[in-house]
Amino acid sequence: MKAASDNAEENKTSAQGSAAEVYDARPWLKHYPEGTKPDLEPASYRNIGDIIRQASQENGSKTAFTTCLPNGTTGSLTFAEVDRMTDAFAAYLRHDMGLAKGDRVAIQSPNCLAYPIFLFGAAKAGCVIVNINPLYTVPEINHALDDSRARLLLMIDMFADKLPKVLPKSTVEQVLITSVADFFPPLRKALVKGVQKLKKMVPRNEVDSMPFTKAISQGEHYLKKGGSAEFDVSLDDLLALQYTGGTTGRPKGAMLTHRNLVSNVGQSYANLRRYLPENRTALTALPMYHIFAMGVSVIFYSVGGHNVLIPSPRPVSNLKAAFEKFDFTFFSGVNTLFAGLLNEEWFRQSPPKNLGITIGGGTAVQNAVAERWQDVVKNPIVQAYGLTETSPGVTTNPLERTKLGSIGIPYAGTYVRIVDDEGNPVPQGEPGELVVKGPQVMKGYWERAEATAESIRDGWFHTGDVAIMDEDGYFFIVDRKKDMVLVSGFNVYPNEIEEVIARHPGVLSVGVVGVPDPESGEAVRAYVVPKDDSVTEQSIRDFCRQSLTAYKVPKKVIFREEIPMTPVGKVLRKDLRDEALKESGN
Repeated sequence: MKAASDNAEENKTSAQGSAAEVYDARPWLKHYPEGTKPDLEPASYRNIGDIIRQASQENGSKTAFTTCLPNGTTGSLTFAEVDRMTDAFAAYLRHDMGLAKGDRVAIQSPNCLAYPIFLFGAAKAGCVIVNINPLYTVPEINHALDDSRARLLLMIDMFADKLPKVLPKSTVEQVLITSVADFFPPLRKALVKGVQKLKKMVPRNEVDSMPFTKAISQGEHYLKKGGSAEFDVSLDDLLALQYTGGTTGRPKGAMLTHRNLVSNVGQSYANLRRYLPENRTALTALPMYHIFAMGVSVIFYSVGGHNVLIPSPRPVSNLKAAFEKFDFTFFSGVNTLFAGLLNEEWFRQSPPKNLGITIGGGTAVQNAVAERWQDVVKNPIVQAYGLTETSPGVTTNPLERTKLGSIGIPYAGTYVRIVDDEGNPVPQGEPGELVVKGPQVMKGYWERAEATAESIRDGWFHTGDVAIMDEDGYFFIVDRKKDMVLVSGFNVYPNEIEEVIARHPGVLSVGVVGVPDPESGEAVRAYVVPKDDSVTEQSIRDFCRQSLTAYKVPKKVIFREEIPMTPVGKVLRKDLRDEALKESGN
């Protein structure tokens, strides 16, 4: 006769086994668009450069990229020009600089025409791209350059004053300087540079460097003499070191391969191909150094789309000229960007008429924002989910069957499970950590074997996000595992509280964290940016009580002029927690 403990263990094992079977059966497959296969077909491209070449040949004289400045001044490149210039830059890297496949090259720039030329040219050359936030401080730049051991740096001229402090501590051998007006027609370029000089926007460059345009000219000279821009680059070669983790610790370089991004291009196309209109004009206001916008740029280029780049979406009024000049049919953004547009009268009065696909990612799109967007634009925000480590896409809502608040269903060839702390699948409907397996998952963290082993276990990438799966196979993010607040033994998720407070008519933005509390262990604290002075702490707490149980209601509400956020709109809860700890003297 078996002991009761043996029976309990047997029942537990049985339950875990059945939970695993539920996820492995992929209940989401029934929601795939017609013609979409459950598993991704073998890549038809040899590398990212192959995508660029094929799309360029197919679309030649069509406009590929346009930079639109806040005053409406534009500059554009055709597919043929992008292909020619990226071939030239690849030749410059391999021939003129003598770089080898796998050597790292860094770029620090806002969105501009130089960005896709750098990305695609480096990819063709087999060099590894290191994207650096242009707003990084000198120590942050130093870390990215030192950790990656980058040999080349392309820098926007507006931030060249950081170079004297950065270069002596780096392995950089060549600095290239670009301007937001590079590749504009001559007269427009002169006017933009004149305005920048008048406003003293470009500091004096005091280091040895070369214009990016000259590097391309040197590459073109080599090609004209009979040199080749064809280099041996395989799908399993590294494409990028994408630094991540800065909100929770020292940034780590996620090693993304050509296969990772090629796979995600194929996965995304499988979802979108039935819905792409003849006019494929996209607005890219998110920074291209972020994996979300970088991935979208490759995807849209592959389908012959016209990508309009915004150097800076802050303030949101910087987008006004672009919306007036272009008929956008595709827009990728984040919650703060959508909310900011909805607060602009010019956008509400004249919303885009043909915007058929709006993709929300980067961070959770709050339901209140999604509902307002639907009312104003008359089309939904299609919530997606991804991470730097997954190149980036993991899940998205089917365009014909979106669920409010859901991150949707996994891409083709992607397995997703919700697991407990031991890594065992939990029953459908229960919260746990979301883990991913698929061709888009990174190779690992650059020279961080321990961090890689911690995040990728038995082939599953552990995201650190708490989620649930409903009966249809749709997934819902509850919160970041590390951001969970424990109030008197009860789990409280900041996302839920932020969602409620965001609905308050007097709130512009909100961030919620847990802070130490002598009575409950931790307490909920809300940081709020109000629309005006009429909003009070009591009114916020009373509003929360209508939707939240007592222990979830913020114990304290602090008003401030802005909430610290990443460039793609994620609340920097670490900064808010640090601020709270300093206040308490901890």
